[in-house]
Order: sequence, then C-alpha cells, then structure tokens
Amino acid sequence: MSAGRVVLLVVGALVVFIGIGLMIGGGAILFVDRTYTDETGFLTVDPIALRRDAFAITAPATIEGDWLWWWRGPATIRVTARSAGTDRGIFIGIAAADTVAEYLAGTSYAEINALRFDENPDRPFEYTDRVGTSAPAEPASQPFWKASAAGTGTQSMAWDLDPGDWVLVIMNADGSRVIDAAGSVGVKAPWLFNDGLTVLAIGLAGLALGIAIVLLVARRTRQAPTTETAPSPARTGEGSFPLVFRALAGELFFSALWLVKWLLLLPHYVVLAFLYVGFAASWFVCLFAVLFTGRYPRNLFDYNVGVLRWTWRVSYYGYPALATDRYPPFTLRSGGYPADIEVPYPERLAPGLALVKWWLLAIPHYVIVSFFQGGAGRYGGGLLPILSLFAGATLLFTGKYPESLRLLIVGMNRWTYRVLVYATLMTDVYPPFRLED
Repeated sequence: MSAGRVVLLVVGALVVFIGIGLMIGGGAILFVDRTYTDETGFLTVDPIALRRDAFAITAPATIEGDWLWWWRGPATIRVTARSAGTDRGIFIGIAAADTVAEYLAGTSYAEINALRFDENPDRPFEYTDRVGTSAPAEPASQPFWKASAAGTGTQSMAWDLDPGDWVLVIMNADGSRVIDAAGSVGVKAPWLFNDGLTVLAIGLAGLALGIAIVLLVARRTRQAPTTETAPSPARTGEGSFPLVFRALAGELFFSALWLVKWLLLLPHYVVLAFLYVGFAASWFVCLFAVLFTGRYPRNLFDYNVGVLRWTWRVSYYGYPALATDRYPPFTLRSGGYPADIEVPYPERLAPGLALVKWWLLAIPHYVIVSFFQGGAGRYGGGLLPILSLFAGATLLFTGKYPESLRLLIVGMNRWTYRVLVYATLMTDVYPPFRLED
C-alpha cells in the first residue's frame, strides 16, 4: 500500500470511531431524556439523605457564561427537599457565594465538596465542616436569595441558570441546628432531545463516511496477476501454519543501549498508535467482508500484515526481545531487517469461522499468550518481560546475548503472532501449540 492509502485508511478509521462515539453519546442523551424525564420535563435524581449536625448544608457551584446551553437556550434547575422533622419545615435557597459566606460567617455549617455514589449510595456526599459559635438569622427573612422556598412538607425551588459563583443552601425553616432531610435535584433542558437527535445523526453520517473511506482503500487497483497468493507446499510444509516469522540474530553494538531504547522508540509508538486505529477499523470491515463474501480485501490484508510486521520489528528491537540494535525502519514493507513477517494471502476463507474463531476458538491460545506477554497475574507480569530483563542484564554485564534465551523469546513471540494472524481472520488454519517454526 502507498503512503497515501495508509494515511487515508487511518483517517477513515478515526472518522469511524468518532462516528461511533457520537452515536453512543447521542443515543445516551436520548435514552436519558426519554427514560428519566418526569411529566413536568425535569430529569430528576432519586432523593438523597442530608444529615448533619450543623445550621446549614451548602453546595457551591460555579457556572461559566460560555457553556453550551447559553447558546442553545436556558436550562432550569429544580431542588426538592423534605425535612424529617415536619414541625420545623425546610428551607431551600440559592444566592451569590460571597453573600452566603457573609450570612453564614461565624456559624457551624457543612459544605459539600464531593459526591461518591460508589462508596455509600445512601449517603454519598463528602463534607467540609465549618465550625462557628453563633446561630444564623431565620433564612426566609433574608432578602438576598436569587430563588428560595420554605415551609413544612415537601418544598421545591426552581431557578433558571445564570453565570456566576453561586451557593445552594439547605436549612431548617426556623434556622435551628441539626439538619435531617432528603433532597433531590432535577434539570430541565428543552433542547436536550433535539440535540441528542443531532449528535446521533452526525454520528451516523460520520460512521458511513468512515466506512466509505475504508472501503475505498480496500478496493484493489488493477495489477498484473501474482503467483504469491498462496504458500507452496515446499515452503511451508503440508498442514503448516501460514506465517513466515523471521528473527535473525541481529547486531548488538552497545551492551547498555537497551536501557534507553524506550526513549528511542517513542516515535514508533506514536506512529503505531495511529496505525492501530486503522488496524481496528480494517478488522471490523474485513469481518463482514469475510462473513458475506468469503474473501479478505487484499489491500486491507496487506495493510494489516504490514502493521503486524512493523510491530514485530519494534518488539525485536525493544523490550519484548532486545535481540538487535539495528533501529527498525518506518515502513510497512517487508525485507531489509533482521525481524520480519510474511503471511500468504488466502484466496478463500470460511465465512462461518469468522464469527467464532477470533474469540471462542482462540480462548486457549489467549490464556497461554497472556502468560507470555503479561496481564495474566495480579500485577500484569509475564514471562517475556522477565526473560527480556534477564537477557538485558546478561548483555549489560557480559556483552553477549544468550542464543538459547533468544530462541525461547522468539518462540514465545512467534506463538503470539500466530494467534494474532488467526484472530485477525487472515487464515482458517488453527495455530499449533508449539514454540518452534
């Protein structure tokens, strides 16, 4: 594949994933709006217990003036609360932060500073207690509230959002100490449903555009027939796995170079991150192509093999092997490096296997590969990182790389790439349970 096709594939894949993300976001907005909106149009959370030995419970809120809803239209906040002590009643009010601070100065009140439903769903708030010695004046008599409600039974206060620094205050209606109440918050955004539809539609359009770009890349240009579409029996052996996995003993120039290879490989890691975005989208398209046609799109096949080849070269130079000091090239093409991969192109694939081989049939191999590469244990350690560390230490102190250790590391990586080739639908041949070629 040309560099232009590779870039186009990565761009198409990014558009696909952005489209999927927008579809999920738009669908979530529609689901929340349709599921949790009450008859008055408010999205309301369930009541939460508010208990504190204090004169007031406060919740600060800073609302920026350039938020999206100021362009889309106003939103309304509704706070509902009910006191457990029905004779005292409940007060709910919202006012400017500096005014509330002056009103509650010298009194004991609790300020909500965090919300943690995962620790205690019944009492999820974390408080900062402000200690004072005086009692506040009765809250309903104060003139500075932007919006308020007071009385016995369930009280509800509605407020149209305004930019600024605000504080929500909940108190007993008579201003007495010890608050024992339950409260809930709701929001009304009339534009929410339409915005959800818009985001969903943009996501669908992005998904369609991204898939169209990937399919455009997958179209194979006209070229002369090639005889390299299948492995010859003499090359791979009857019944062997269709993967040519090269790992030649590479040049080792500096015994301590492996200590800084993580830094030298940063450019490769950045490029591979983008290439694997295209790899994931390509696999998704190829899954349906194999399922409905029994064929793997040739351009996408070459791209995916190239990404695996690039990954193996970086791994051979880097910490999964440390077996060469030749810097890996920035190319998907084969040849010219001690580590290489070739996968013969399959003319036909079994459509039915495409549904199960990448997850169900490959599970035994996934278990084994997890012990090789890491992630099987509690701390994510694996055999390959440990063996690579031993190889690096030996290289550092002796200047030599043990050949038997290199062959073992190469064998584990070979096993891993066989599983990758099978899981990415490039062959129907089941990977063998062995390290050898």
